Amino acid sequence: MDEEADALYQEHCAVCHGEQRIGGLGPALLPESLGRLKKPQAIDVVANGRPASQMIGYQDVLGSDKVAQLVEYLYTPADVAPTWTEADTRATHKLFVDPGQLPDTPQHGSDPMNLFVVVEAGDHHVTILDGDEFEPVDRFQSHFALHGGPKFSPDGRFVYFASRDGWVSKYDIHNLTMVGEVRVALNTRNLAVSNDGKWVMVGNYLPGSLVILDAHDLSFVKEIPVIGQDGKPSRVSAVYTAPPRDSFVVALKDTREVWEFPYLDNPGFEPRRILADDFLDDFSFTPDYRYLLATSRKAKGGQVVDMELGKTVSEIPLPGMPHLGSGIYWQRGDQWVFATPNISQGLISVLDMSSWQLIKEIPTEGPGFFMRSHANSKYAWTDVFFGPNNEAVHVIDKQTLEVVRTLRPMPGKNAAHVEFSKDGSHLILSVWDKEGALIVYNSDTLEEVKRIPMNLPSGKYNVYNKINFAEGTSH
Repeated sequence: MDEEADALYQEHCAVCHGEQRIGGLGPALLPESLGRLKKPQAIDVVANGRPASQMIGYQDVLGSDKVAQLVEYLYTPADVAPTWTEADTRATHKLFVDPGQLPDTPQHGSDPMNLFVVVEAGDHHVTILDGDEFEPVDRFQSHFALHGGPKFSPDGRFVYFASRDGWVSKYDIHNLTMVGEVRVALNTRNLAVSNDGKWVMVGNYLPGSLVILDAHDLSFVKEIPVIGQDGKPSRVSAVYTAPPRDSFVVALKDTREVWEFPYLDNPGFEPRRILADDFLDDFSFTPDYRYLLATSRKAKGGQVVDMELGKTVSEIPLPGMPHLGSGIYWQRGDQWVFATPNISQGLISVLDMSSWQLIKEIPTEGPGFFMRSHANSKYAWTDVFFGPNNEAVHVIDKQTLEVVRTLRPMPGKNAAHVEFSKDGSHLILSVWDKEGALIVYNSDTLEEVKRIPMNLPSGKYNVYNKINFAEGTSH
């Protein structure tokens, strides 16, 4: 351990981030929780502070060399592995209001089904946006680095957030108030809400675990260590709810397994284990939720897991690193197709969902991350998130599979992540920049309707589309 750097940390950082770097008023500062923050970015934050937060800059106090030394220390694993226990989780639980004592009808004038939940990554806030007028209804502080997309109660009243550093929060959209929060881990992947609205399952990297919470008040129910059949501990790649199956589906990152947890008749939350042919880093469901379309580290790049048979039934030809969690499906003529962006190659892979054969590879200006559409739209939208041309967004005709237009809404700034309104008549695109914006488009004419300045807006999530698991959006 670098004793000088540790001393710097204890003097300047520990009061907010904890003596063991596991977080406190500020987020955890461990390699496991800083994966999204590159070292140059971290140096900038330590040197200059973070706007709209309690994080001040230390450039004048420490100088460039010590700032760099401190950041190097933050990216060094701790001498003693940090732990997080059930007792730790219970001690963090806070209920701000009793949701049972709040009005059960919307206390605002907006259509509750056509609201957008907008994550503002730049200054860690969330905006509730009216999807008809495209005006803010509420804005509030969030925990550090919300991740995995917020998830909703089945009726759309409540939204649940998970942050990278393990906090789970519940917000009442009808009453525009935070209900409660609890910290379940040091580094969290994502969460899911059961289709009956009773349970929240949270998948974690550190420690490798699944945590079950009561969806009503976020109280602790059970922690499930993630240990593969081979006896090795694993992180969780992703957890989703599968409504027709009344179950949670979990992909493990470090062992070749899928776990399914039925939640109607499984009070002990015991997993059904499915052994896959390869590791699952990412996956998506078919419309009937029978099959998982999952990534594979093998040469062909993908695998199809049959949830009924409990095994891999096909390989799928996906080059590079497809981002299947952002893949979407639609009906093209008489066939259903699935399309996925690729985070290492400039192409969109389009598959026939009956044969799993590749129909077409649509070239793009670079590797992309998100793809979105709507059942009422003739277009699919995809970004060039990882390419040098990340200012570009491609609009694809879903029947011809051709790029019909390339938009550059704010030249020089990364444009990514689309979400459609409830009826599909409009969509919102993010420009991921401190001086970025939400840009509203008419989904038919592709003309810009409105521009809303915002600090690094990332994901946007329409209540109706999410609770109905609508065609064209993510889980």
